[in-house]
Amino acid sequence: MSYYFSKTMEIPFSEVVTRVIEELKKEGFGILTDVDVKATLKKKLNVDFKNYRILGACNPPFAYQALQAEDKIGTMLPCNVIVQENAEGNVEVSAIDPVASMQAVQNPKLRDIAEQIQAKLKAVIDNL
Repeated sequence: MSYYFSKTMEIPFSEVVTRVIEELKKEGFGILTDVDVKATLKKKLNVDFKNYRILGACNPPFAYQALQAEDKIGTMLPCNVIVQENAEGNVEVSAIDPVASMQAVQNPKLRDIAEQIQAKLKAVIDNL
């Protein structure tokens, strides 16, 4: 089982980031963190890197349910979605598969929650 699902597009990087955020909102997710890896690596290490953003997406009702089922699940939140420009100039969007990641926890109460979040994140990727 893969730990993520993704889609590649031939659209400018900044436009893809905007679309991803819009699609996440439609599925009830807000962005808690937005890490611009390219800018961070330039600032901290003075190295050039491709366009790469890590969006920490959170759907509050599901996060609350997960936290009630497993108090340490915060170590795996929020759901990360990455937008990266590949060598060909295409842009790939990848989202964590919460079903795959929750298997490590071995709490059956999380399975239903993870499946619902998985469906929402897949919808985000499919609708791009």
